[in-house]
Amino acid sequence: MSEDLELSDIPAGQEVYIDEAFSTPDQIVDELDRYIIAQDEAKKAVAIALRNRWRRLRVSPELRDEIMPKNIIMIGPTGVGKTEISRRLAKLAKAPFVKVEASKFTEVGYVGRDVESIIRDLVEVSYKMVRESERRRVLTQAEEAAEERLLDALLPGSSAVESAVEDEVAGGPGIIEQDESGVGHTAKPASGRSHTREKFRELLRAKKLESRIIDVEVTRQVQTHLQVLGPQGFGEIEGQIKDLFANMVPKQRESKRVSVQEARKLFVQEAQDLLIDHDQIARIARKKAEQTGIVFIDEIDKICGADGTKSPDVSREGVQRDLLPLVEGSTVSTKYGLINTDHILFIASGAFHMSKPSDLMPEFQGRFPIRVELRSLAPEDFVRILTEPKNALIAQYIELLQTEGVKLHFTEDSIDEIARLTAEVN
Repeated sequence: MSEDLELSDIPAGQEVYIDEAFSTPDQIVDELDRYIIAQDEAKKAVAIALRNRWRRLRVSPELRDEIMPKNIIMIGPTGVGKTEISRRLAKLAKAPFVKVEASKFTEVGYVGRDVESIIRDLVEVSYKMVRESERRRVLTQAEEAAEERLLDALLPGSSAVESAVEDEVAGGPGIIEQDESGVGHTAKPASGRSHTREKFRELLRAKKLESRIIDVEVTRQVQTHLQVLGPQGFGEIEGQIKDLFANMVPKQRESKRVSVQEARKLFVQEAQDLLIDHDQIARIARKKAEQTGIVFIDEIDKICGADGTKSPDVSREGVQRDLLPLVEGSTVSTKYGLINTDHILFIASGAFHMSKPSDLMPEFQGRFPIRVELRSLAPEDFVRILTEPKNALIAQYIELLQTEGVKLHFTEDSIDEIARLTAEVN
């Protein structure tokens, strides 16, 4: 797979695209309705944004790079579903997703994280997603390899190669059979060890040896305890230095006494790591992050001018200036290679109690063309939140207490009272 790989060239099994079952805006909104109550306008906006990404991936390559994502800014009080909408959208799209708080960042020279760490975190999430997908793909092969290693540990010297050599040198023990006349003769040689090995294989597959303790050799995990002091933004270099030292240390094997059940897990993990191509995973992860990544920036109102005014504030205005290149489109260096942010979808949100979106820098505002206002929740919304979603709180508490043998039942008037008090407190 080459560096200039087109997204359409990536195998469908790598889960790059959105699930076809939820490809239309109506289907996406219906799925979001299972978890999020009200806020129909916001759900419609993100559904259309996701559909446009689905469309862009299917236009001609010449036009694909010209179509930019329509970033969204959500305006609404705390607790109305801004973050949950974005998180569910990413899960639905099987897309890399990171949530960051704008107040955690400041411009270079002030206390805070480097804004480029957002993209590095996104790529890390993407890498883990692709790696897990690949590990699932090779799971069957890994389990077969692990089974052979378990048999080698249970019956040293019983491998197929060793048994074949033994048969060839010694002629094998042979198996005495009788023909129809009752005269015995020697059938083709067969290794007694091979026969025992197959018996143990049956016991392994029947899970009858799980508690047996065996001695195994596994690769020792090298931990590099190294702290590099440097200026802000040095985190990526520090990570690369740690990886460099870890790779310089030769991999060592260590013996462990573990149960067959635990040994199987260790062997499967080692086999999966050997069967997957880590360089290919890194390339696919970069493409996945670039083309389907979603970044949710919370508390965007906290980096407006001080006290909601347009008076200059170095730290807050500096965050906007540093975030602007990421949102506009820039190239960020990560441990897996360079990442272009042109087609990453950015969703910003804020309560804007003490400020308003127009207090943001004009250039920053212009990069969020879709503006959605989320309304405060009413008592009837809280009733629906308590009862309708797939993960409703009422259902959660019923199941939790069921584990203690307590059967819990909520009457309609009790749910109404909970909703009324919740609305009053909020």
